Amino acid sequence: MPAVDFRGSWTALITPFKEDFSVDYDGLRKNIAFQINQGITGVLAVGTTGEAPTLSTIEHNEVIARAATFAGDGCDILAGTGSNCTAEAVAHTKHALKAGVGKVLLVDCYYNGPSSLELRREYYESVLEEVPDAKIVVYVIPGRSGTAISPVDIAIMSSSYDRVLAIKEATGDLNRMKEERALMPDMSIMSGDDDITFAMMNNKKIGAAGVISVITNIAPRAVTGMITAALEGDMDGARAAEQKLKPLLSMVTVKAESERILPDGRRVTVQDRFRNPIAVKAAMKVLGMPAGPCRRPLGKLTTAGAEVIRDTLNKVHRESPEILSPIGDFYGVDIEHNLQDDTLWQSLVYAD
Repeated sequence: MPAVDFRGSWTALITPFKEDFSVDYDGLRKNIAFQINQGITGVLAVGTTGEAPTLSTIEHNEVIARAATFAGDGCDILAGTGSNCTAEAVAHTKHALKAGVGKVLLVDCYYNGPSSLELRREYYESVLEEVPDAKIVVYVIPGRSGTAISPVDIAIMSSSYDRVLAIKEATGDLNRMKEERALMPDMSIMSGDDDITFAMMNNKKIGAAGVISVITNIAPRAVTGMITAALEGDMDGARAAEQKLKPLLSMVTVKAESERILPDGRRVTVQDRFRNPIAVKAAMKVLGMPAGPCRRPLGKLTTAGAEVIRDTLNKVHRESPEILSPIGDFYGVDIEHNLQDDTLWQSLVYAD
């Protein structure tokens, strides 16, 4: 059985940047204070949502160290220390422990595509051996990594190391999750996809223990309420909360069609897929929260993409104002005014 009961609602923090693309540490402090104020279980620093690939090694370690300081005793903290280079993952994990963060998230190695066996032996177990005080959460997200450690290899590894705390499941494969539960009855399975969190918790053959969420950047109290209800067995309450949150939970990735004009003047319709964290940072910027731009190669939205986010936020604010109102109270922002401010929305969009 894992050494720590890993569960609840965790926020995969964005890394706020200033307009010159430097890290906004004051903004990070404010955002973590908001999370604590709203009752979050814990925060994840420097994950996918935190744009980890664009941070230098110095920034990576500094964001984790500052986040640990800002979180203090207010909430738990998890550090993203994974890499497609085991030596780098070991170094990042050692730095996290020095900063006082004992739990780390290790993503399956991206791009170089190791097998499941190699992931277990040459990556996860290497980190566990070389950093013997580290507790790890295994992060399986083949849509980004192009590879995935198998449930069988996680089961073998967790039987030897009680420091394997949880699996962050971002495969979208419920059958795989059922296999994980069958192989590892005591393992914490955490949702890595906001939009299927309730389904994972409601399915008795999966029994997810919570979520590591993107949307809790803007709705920590509401998502925490859903998770708490589900953990307490109040599935009707959790389902009702999910229905109110559903538009936001589907906003992590935004798909929108727009026209491109070819050199010969022909117009072609193209569907753009704006992936996390573009949508949540855009929403945070409009809502008056520290966020700033994304670092390249991520950029801005099309007008159609911005409209998807705008319609979603307006729908949620109109139908369930209690979800976004804590932002106004904490940051001193007029939510309604900001949502209707065309200049804020235009700032998110590529100029024609």
